[in-house]
Amino acid sequence: MTPALEGKNALVLGLGRSGKAAVRLLARERARVFGADEGRPDLAGLEGLAAPARVGEAGFATEGHDLVVLSPGVPRAHPDVARAVAQGTPVVGEVELASWFLDAPIVGITGTNGKSTTTALCGEMFRAAGRKVFVGGNLGTPLCDAVGGRWDALVVELSSFQLESVDRLRCRVGAFLNLTPDHLDRYAGAADYAAAKARLFERLEASGAAVLNGEDPWSERMAAVTKARRLDFALELPGAAGRPAEGGLELELEAGRPERYRLRNPALRGAHNLANALAAGLAARALDVPPDAVQRALDGFAGLPHRLERIRVRDGVEWINDSKATNVDSTAVALRAIPGPIWWIAGGRGKGAPYAPLRPLLDGRAKGLLLVGEDAERIGRELAGVGPVAPVGTLEAAVREAASRARSGETVLLSPACASYDQFQNYAERGDRFRQLVTEL
Repeated sequence: MTPALEGKNALVLGLGRSGKAAVRLLARERARVFGADEGRPDLAGLEGLAAPARVGEAGFATEGHDLVVLSPGVPRAHPDVARAVAQGTPVVGEVELASWFLDAPIVGITGTNGKSTTTALCGEMFRAAGRKVFVGGNLGTPLCDAVGGRWDALVVELSSFQLESVDRLRCRVGAFLNLTPDHLDRYAGAADYAAAKARLFERLEASGAAVLNGEDPWSERMAAVTKARRLDFALELPGAAGRPAEGGLELELEAGRPERYRLRNPALRGAHNLANALAAGLAARALDVPPDAVQRALDGFAGLPHRLERIRVRDGVEWINDSKATNVDSTAVALRAIPGPIWWIAGGRGKGAPYAPLRPLLDGRAKGLLLVGEDAERIGRELAGVGPVAPVGTLEAAVREAASRARSGETVLLSPACASYDQFQNYAERGDRFRQLVTEL
């Protein structure tokens, strides 16, 4: 039963992309909408939808509201949010709010790395089958913007931040890709981080499917809380429902009926993308996407902006935008995927994880570490000796330095291993700026 929101006082905390989408949906449902943001967001488009927003001030006045809706960037541990919960005020996330109004089956995809590629690829599989599919969530379009559309399915990237505040959300298929240390500035440790991810599987439809990485020990945490059918994928685990095969991959949703698919698309090169393709294929097939549509999507997938995106080759130097690598493990994937000498542009707002695991991937290959943002000093200290370190400060300075020093056969890689919030609104803005700077050289 969809809650009646007409006439209710609803407070949206955080007025970025997700918050704005929540405001639009609440206004459509005739709630009295109020907004607040401790930063200074762009409020364009909210005119007439909400009372004048309280922005640029610390703290939230949550008293007197019937509902509080959190954007992903606002933690439930915020003192004012915790007080609202203690007072019995319903506190939900933007994804949870959207789920109240959606009837089509949902594929929810979570994990630390690979979520966006897997989500986009799975969505392409539905499109190749002629299905009307919404693709979004943490990737691109907020789920609230899907409300009112006529969908055959929704494929949704779900971050731990979003999953912290779901309750009635029920996905038909849930996919867990992996879990490595991330967001240690928000969670006490990996167990707390995993507990947020597990909320997807606690609420998975019992008649659905749990697509799990059979080689990740945290998958057992997800499997323990769901009654849905378990479908494992793995690169080396014998008997997994999704596994590599010569020239591609193999899916076996029913025992004794394996399906072979080729995987020759350059946009899906690398072991990490093979794992992503296995997860996407199992999720799509679990909702009866035909095998030929899965193959067409694997062949035609163009890849994502800001994820190992080749910008150009200039004077023999390849420039790659991997701005979406906002943690150490994601950057490690990029460093493994690129052969040869590298000028590495990194830094931003760190997430608490050590940078030392990148040392063996850079040692002997790094022509220079061009470091920007808040964590530049720490990165340089932890990786001292792998190559010349230049704390250049800004992305503009890093591009100038790389352009003057890189030589033919070398690669300039933006793969920050950090969030972007110290200098940019998000990783996409950072990647767009990098693309612009490189294109203008």
